[in-house]
Amino acid sequence: MPIRGAIDDLPDVIAEHNIHEVVLALPLLAQGRLIDLVRALDALPVNIRVVPDYSDLAFLHTTVEDFSGMPLIGLREPALTDLQRLIKRAFDIVMSLIFMAPALPLMAVIALAIRLDSPGPVLYFQERIGEGRKPFVMYKFRTMHRGADAIPPEAVAVEDDEGHLIYKHPDDPRVTRVGRWLRRTSLDELPQLFNVLRGEMSLVGPRPEMPWLVEKYEPWQYKRFEVPQGMTGWWQISGRADRPMYLYTEEDLFYIRNYSLMLDIQIIFRTIGIVLVGRGAY
Repeated sequence: MPIRGAIDDLPDVIAEHNIHEVVLALPLLAQGRLIDLVRALDALPVNIRVVPDYSDLAFLHTTVEDFSGMPLIGLREPALTDLQRLIKRAFDIVMSLIFMAPALPLMAVIALAIRLDSPGPVLYFQERIGEGRKPFVMYKFRTMHRGADAIPPEAVAVEDDEGHLIYKHPDDPRVTRVGRWLRRTSLDELPQLFNVLRGEMSLVGPRPEMPWLVEKYEPWQYKRFEVPQGMTGWWQISGRADRPMYLYTEEDLFYIRNYSLMLDIQIIFRTIGIVLVGRGAY
């Protein structure tokens, strides 16, 4: 849209262009000028509307309700309604039980392969950050050599061209032969079906993050913990581990803003296709 002048030019612009409706959309730091602007327009026959700038404070969409004649602006409403949560939980339980039928014998074969490939336990238990930034223990098949925990993940992380951390890369020396195949096919994630049944995770949602990475988050990135964390999600079907870590949250917030049961179903089916070709997982 063309710029007709500065804020101080508003009365002249209104008179010159015969304007009847004025919308004041100032950034939060400039809200103090509203009173002066409204007073300057008192003598002019215009309707005035105000757009409050709470974009940095609001999570999803702001809501407005009347409270005894006083407008209340909701900045932090639940990301999912009670009905959406009920439907999502029911979907998780039903689909997890369906997936369990073929998954259990496959998991038995994977457990045997891990035992034959390298010494150590079959399962790996790792603390992750879940919904509401609450920690929980996530289950995975072990894909690394025994003692790999002595090498912290940040020690093998690499940086992209802009200096952002990428903590998953194809040359991680801690990964076993079977583990590399499990990661490529994402079969190491199968035990998380039990996390889903326990209510600690969802089939679809932002990926539960490691505590040391959450400590490096910027404040806006914490918004990804407003919903149940998932086995797969929007960023997995948009690029998976071949995308830099700092881009994950933008994909997660897109999912939260556009959540629907049909979107979950779409993500699950697209995940199956991506897993079959092994793109971006290591």
